[in-house]
Amino acid sequence: MRLLPLLLAPLLLANAEITPVSTSDPVPTADAPQTETQEAAPSSVEQSSEVKAMLDAAMKAGDEAGVNAIVKYAKAADKERAAQFEKAAANWKRERREAAERRIREAKFLDLVKGRAELGGYVTTGNTETIGLTGVVDVKREALRWRHKLRLQADYQESLGQTVRERYLAAYEPNFKIDDRAYVYGAAQYESDRFLGYYDRVSVSAGAGYTAVKSSTVKLDLELGPAFRHTAFTDDTIERNVAARGKLDLDWKLSKGVTFSQDASAYIQDANSTIQGKSALRVKLFGPFSTQMSYAVNYESLPPVGRKTTDTTTRASLLVDF
Repeated sequence: MRLLPLLLAPLLLANAEITPVSTSDPVPTADAPQTETQEAAPSSVEQSSEVKAMLDAAMKAGDEAGVNAIVKYAKAADKERAAQFEKAAANWKRERREAAERRIREAKFLDLVKGRAELGGYVTTGNTETIGLTGVVDVKREALRWRHKLRLQADYQESLGQTVRERYLAAYEPNFKIDDRAYVYGAAQYESDRFLGYYDRVSVSAGAGYTAVKSSTVKLDLELGPAFRHTAFTDDTIERNVAARGKLDLDWKLSKGVTFSQDASAYIQDANSTIQGKSALRVKLFGPFSTQMSYAVNYESLPPVGRKTTDTTTRASLLVDF
């Protein structure tokens, strides 16, 4: 009998080694690792790399508005490196401006000339026979300090063999830029419109101009100064007067291919004053071609006897940029 415990001992030890572990899950402790994986938030280094990549792409595309927006929001995303992004954007803007100025200084005279020709007209036959033609040429040369603008316009309308409208205009305006917005202007203009009551009118003016709004979508120029006018009316009277001249030029880019413009000018004097305005909607077609609908108003406060004070013109025209 003493040998029985010795014989059973190996069996008891073997049974203890193969005892199955309980299938119930152990209660997790505070120090136990979580079984679910969590996505790590991007580090500040990764955020900076993404911002820098976007900034480099905007600068490469020449998108100054995009560069400004990225720098603005980079300040909130990565305040530690905001100064670095601002410095990179400032250097890019400076280099871009210097390159543009260098191109202008080295350009030939005609390289900086841009223009637009406006052609419109209509012909009717049958119960009424009418022909109407209009043509406008605008030329501008933009240099570092000087800007030159030239405008030529002719309107002609004939109905039943009789001329009912005949207007000619030539205007030249040189501008000297004081800074990015302020400038000094000169203006000389010749007009002839016997249906408005004058054969010839010459106006000269000089004064100050200011670009009140200047952005990628809106530009507004304002001008104010004294003027002198010489008018030969159709009733054979001659009028020479000192006047105050004011002008407004608005260009508003509504979308990529649609632009609204509003031009207005006024010569105010103690005799016959003149106010002119033109509203236009231009739609780009393809290449250099655009189409335009416009409405123009010309007001004379004291026209000759038998003439109306207000004359309006509605046009549909084809425009060609050159």
